[in-house]
Amino acid sequence: MKQYLELCNHVLATGTKKEDRTGTGTVSVFGYQMRFDLNEGFPLMTTKKTAFRLIASELLWFLKGDTNVRTLIQDRNPIWDEWAFEQWVKSDEYAGPDMTDFGLRATKDPKFAEVYKEEMDLFKQRVVSDEEFAGKYADLGPVYGKQWRSWTTGEGSIDQIANLIEGIKKNPDSRRHIVTAWNPSEVEDMALPPCHALFQFYVSDGKLSCQLYQRSADIFLGVPFNIASYALLVHLIAYECGLEVGEFVHTLGDAHIYSNHIDQVNEQLSRTPKELPSLKLNSNGKSIFDMDLSDIELENYNPHPRIKAPIAV
Repeated sequence: MKQYLELCNHVLATGTKKEDRTGTGTVSVFGYQMRFDLNEGFPLMTTKKTAFRLIASELLWFLKGDTNVRTLIQDRNPIWDEWAFEQWVKSDEYAGPDMTDFGLRATKDPKFAEVYKEEMDLFKQRVVSDEEFAGKYADLGPVYGKQWRSWTTGEGSIDQIANLIEGIKKNPDSRRHIVTAWNPSEVEDMALPPCHALFQFYVSDGKLSCQLYQRSADIFLGVPFNIASYALLVHLIAYECGLEVGEFVHTLGDAHIYSNHIDQVNEQLSRTPKELPSLKLNSNGKSIFDMDLSDIELENYNPHPRIKAPIAV
């Protein structure tokens, strides 16, 4: 994963200090590209342990067109918890402790962190047990799954992933194998506007490659997940289309390291990368739309220990 470590070094050395929506502050560069040959191993971070199960669970959630975190909570996946929780604590119905700037406060105040955890746990329990509550506060709006599988038009909806697969099978040399999550008419209705905004597939010599444009890239927490998620997507779409895997090309817009992640980035840079793991699909002929976590297996993953860092919401 030298490509990722080179990105970290580049941003630390040349980045500009900027303020941001979360109030945390970043060091940022604009425009950067990494390339990963998926035949050299699966690009999951080895300089820190990265939760592949959560990455795979989230991607399958996207592919099923789901937008409600109830599914993820039931799958023990907390990736989107904070954004759903924010909808709840900002609502008129919420009557618990003050949760203003809860994400930032929880990282600075141990006492508040305990209160935050208690409120989050109560929220998640209610999401699972109360379907009506989940429908109101655990749905994130028209985020990735909605745009990928049911892009709304005046005449109905468009299943971009199904169309993508059909296009790759019927016309592999097309330059229109594109899926976009950035829907200007619905961005304001999303709990979080899409960071990984548009991707394009490319077929050459029986191999499938993908380039992602990511408008906003949280380098320490988000980008390792994004790399692995889209590498997995290439494997899944290639499987569905009867192709081998090629490259994943990751193009970043605003690539940033949050100010409270710099120590963690430096710790990661001090570590020596290990051999990449490999990916195995145990699909038994299933469509990717019917797969679950048991169908996706990561082999020979032996990373350095996990490095914790707060998420900026």
